[in-house]
Amino acid sequence: MSLGNALRAERIKFTTLPSQWAAPLAALALTVGITAAVGAAEGAPAPGSGKDPANMIYYGLLFGHVAVACLGILLIGQEFNTRMIGTSLTAVPGRGRLYGAKVALGAGLGLLLGLVSTASCFLAVRTAADLDLSTPGLTRSFVAGVLYHPMMVLLCLGLTAMLGNFSAALGLLTPMVFLGTTWLGAIPGVREAGQFLPDRAGLYAMRTQTEPGIHYGHWTGLLIMALWTAAAVYGGHRSMQRYQASGG
Repeated sequence: MSLGNALRAERIKFTTLPSQWAAPLAALALTVGITAAVGAAEGAPAPGSGKDPANMIYYGLLFGHVAVACLGILLIGQEFNTRMIGTSLTAVPGRGRLYGAKVALGAGLGLLLGLVSTASCFLAVRTAADLDLSTPGLTRSFVAGVLYHPMMVLLCLGLTAMLGNFSAALGLLTPMVFLGTTWLGAIPGVREAGQFLPDRAGLYAMRTQTEPGIHYGHWTGLLIMALWTAAAVYGGHRSMQRYQASGG
């Protein structure tokens, strides 16, 4: 089976399994819904308050990115959970092609979700927060907001492939994304290291203002998350190859 056929098969699996396509819908609903509600309740920051306008745009993402992480886990973890991975590997004997198709689908879905989510959040709070595209740093913030989604999907997909276990991935990754890195950032002595974790770095890249204590710039934050993502995708690929060597 060619990579194109494998990708087509992954697309069909995605569209016919409610648990998979429900994840991006939940991410979009949480991200945009909470952002719109907070924007309507708080309104524009007072002049001179020093508040970062990006905080209002991406407030809902603090909750929605858990569903984004679940999408990455489900794209490969569900097959480990149901032991259908053996069937998939029979249909696509080349582990690299199967894994590549999942990565390509995850990247495409994440990018689409990032575009729709970021644009919708901006439109939802633009009037209430008195924002426009001339706000300094906002264009770069939009780029980071869009790219954060596919990188989070691929990060979790790769880590799930490395774990080879749906329950372990769901039990470890979703709490870490939602609360774990925030807790680490609040622990004295660990805060310095915590800022280099992928989701922390990616979220900082969306800021329009600098934050005291962060030892890198906004673009560097996006690069840090990209490096974590690349490492996870590569690790997942290596794990799939070892799965082949062990005879499935």
